[in-house]
Amino acid sequence: MSGQSRRPSKPYRRPRKDPVRILAFEALRAVDERDAYANLVLPPMLRKARENGDFDGRDAALATELVYGTLRWQGTYDAIIARCVDRPLREVDPPVLDVLSLGAHQLLGTRIPTHAAVSASVELARVVLGDGRAKFVNAVLRKIAADDLDGWLERVAPEYDEDPEEHLGIVHAHPRWVVSALWDSLGGGRVGLEDLLAADNERPEVTLVARPGRSTPEELIEAVGEESALPGRWSPYAVRLAEGGEPGALDAVREGRAGVQDEGSQLVAVALANAPLEGADRTWLDGCAGPGGKAALLGALAAQRGARLLASEKQPHRARLVARSLAGNPGPYEVIAADGTRPPWRPGSFDRVLMDVPCTGLGALRRRPEARWRRRPEDLEGFAPLQRELLRQALLSVRVGGVVGYATCSPHLAETRAVVEDVLKARGGADVTAEWIDARPLLPGVPALGDGPDVQLWPHLHGTDAMYLALLRRTA
Repeated sequence: MSGQSRRPSKPYRRPRKDPVRILAFEALRAVDERDAYANLVLPPMLRKARENGDFDGRDAALATELVYGTLRWQGTYDAIIARCVDRPLREVDPPVLDVLSLGAHQLLGTRIPTHAAVSASVELARVVLGDGRAKFVNAVLRKIAADDLDGWLERVAPEYDEDPEEHLGIVHAHPRWVVSALWDSLGGGRVGLEDLLAADNERPEVTLVARPGRSTPEELIEAVGEESALPGRWSPYAVRLAEGGEPGALDAVREGRAGVQDEGSQLVAVALANAPLEGADRTWLDGCAGPGGKAALLGALAAQRGARLLASEKQPHRARLVARSLAGNPGPYEVIAADGTRPPWRPGSFDRVLMDVPCTGLGALRRRPEARWRRRPEDLEGFAPLQRELLRQALLSVRVGGVVGYATCSPHLAETRAVVEDVLKARGGADVTAEWIDARPLLPGVPALGDGPDVQLWPHLHGTDAMYLALLRRTA
């Protein structure tokens, strides 16, 4: 037996459970495993944590930043992590990759000190992955911590002159195909595109809509406090909340007299409602009404004119959301679950029709940052026939002289003007004729609306989602 004494081993220390980072990890897993959206998953998780006494306001803000920041920069962080592991990234277990991405965001995208970011991530790994894989996480994050974000971008992004789309995609955390599509849609140079990509990575303001006849912007501003609320930039019904505002705490929101709605979405509904019309103005249709924001605003506007709104939504659970949004509307309305491509109403039944069609959602990347990594170019092929048929049915549903609004939360040319032009040229089999209405005068005060007659809104130019609107009048 050796005379040397064996060094005593360190006693095992149980990992420290950090409720903020555990919640952030669980939210990322829900997004990854269930194809959920963070803006739907995170709020109830935060609410439960507050009710249990686990969180205060600062904790909720940090958890929100960790989730949204990690999702937003996922592709860029993947490129960096790939440089720091000894295997293809696809061979790293998804839960491990989520912990690494959370750690990378703390190191490269926040002001959390390096030692705190690494140690907190390793403790999280010990809790959710086990001690063995926590050592792997520790080793990788220490490699990432050796440089800042700018330094890493110089290493993982190609030079702009060599591959401009890939360069911009990594530097601004967008897939290459999305960069290419946005560049085509914007139609400008590098500066405008970089402004747009940067705007996609900013957290959007929370915007309220005061539903006319039921509440006013002045009421909302008074309830929130002038130091925490501002009037909308473009919509007469909008109120912008300072960061951290709680819409659900307002009586008007709880009672359905106001709601949360992006200003671009409000402008689409307002423009359709104010489009010049020949003849009667008694029956309106929202043909793809879920989840109900535009329907609630249209219903309030219709009520002021004595018009009736029919809100139709194919999915029954979304139709229930529409009914909830419209509850208490002062004017006549009806909500039905129906397929807009095979409508149950008679042709020519409506004076105004809004068709806000399903799309890739590339116009709402600020709110749903994971969508940029989830969508694929082939998704456009799936949406294309549906979008054309919905517009065709909208034109059949409106009477001669009536107005159709074709809207989508995407700036992709294949989902916007190409759809309208194809249907007007009868490529989609349309058996009605229609003419463009210039939508720009119906958005008074809104700058940079292009050559018309349709309108494309932009996050970097208007502070809204990238909503598209084409207004058409049925002529025969």
